[in-house]
Amino acid sequence: MASSMRSLPSDHSRYLESFRLFLENSTEHQCMLEFIEKKLPGIISSIGNGKSAINILSVGGGSGEIDLQILSQIQAKYPGVTINNEVIEPNDEQILSYKERVAKTPNLENIKFTWHKETSSEYESRMNEKKEFKKWDFIHMIQMLYYVKDIPATIQYFHSLLEAKAKLLIILVSGTSGWTTLWKKYGPRLSLNDLCFYDIEERLSQIGLKYQVYELPSTMDITNCFIKGNKEGELLLDFLTETCYFSKTASLDLKNEIMEELKKPECSEEKDGKVFFNNNLSAIVIEP
Repeated sequence: MASSMRSLPSDHSRYLESFRLFLENSTEHQCMLEFIEKKLPGIISSIGNGKSAINILSVGGGSGEIDLQILSQIQAKYPGVTINNEVIEPNDEQILSYKERVAKTPNLENIKFTWHKETSSEYESRMNEKKEFKKWDFIHMIQMLYYVKDIPATIQYFHSLLEAKAKLLIILVSGTSGWTTLWKKYGPRLSLNDLCFYDIEERLSQIGLKYQVYELPSTMDITNCFIKGNKEGELLLDFLTETCYFSKTASLDLKNEIMEELKKPECSEEKDGKVFFNNNLSAIVIEP
């Protein structure tokens, strides 16, 4: 890795700017919302049976946009039932955005929100120290497992906290996505030192967990990445490579190779003069 290259998360404001552009240029949230509206009601159909309160744990809840959609479905399924929604999120700004979103959203009277400013591993350590093993009716981990050091151990820990009829939902990039191709091929040459990525499904089978996978088709318009000097394109390239100012700090060889890779059918497809990156997601529902 070139010494001048550094990981995108190390510059939080640049990360948020590139993430915002990623959401604007992709169908990421739309495909998640479609899954939540169409598939989630069936998945949560028995988590609250006979309960006066439903306990939900959001691991890496971010700014809460997806969390509130999930809560809306749970409210619809179990009207009037008290919901305790606890959120693990290490970033102050994201927690603040989440709280502001809650304040502006109507009909949340029966939901109690609690935020824990910590990572998933810090939460696990704190609970173990307190010898507290609170059980949950629904746990979700959306687009956060890449930043975990030991993915199987993390999944096993949170799986151990499921109630008898509970579910654990994981959403992350699909093995069929352009991300998989890009990260597996170029990860060692980028600043992805802390970014874990491998076949989650294979690991789940190895540790003996029962699960069901839903594929969520998604694309991202990366046309601007191929326009020299385009600011939005540069930010999207940062997001794709998880590298801060990739266009300015990567070696010419690496830059050329990645630009070529991004146009290959394993990563993207060209349509009507635009380049669409394969942003497919997998939603994995794990049984207790």
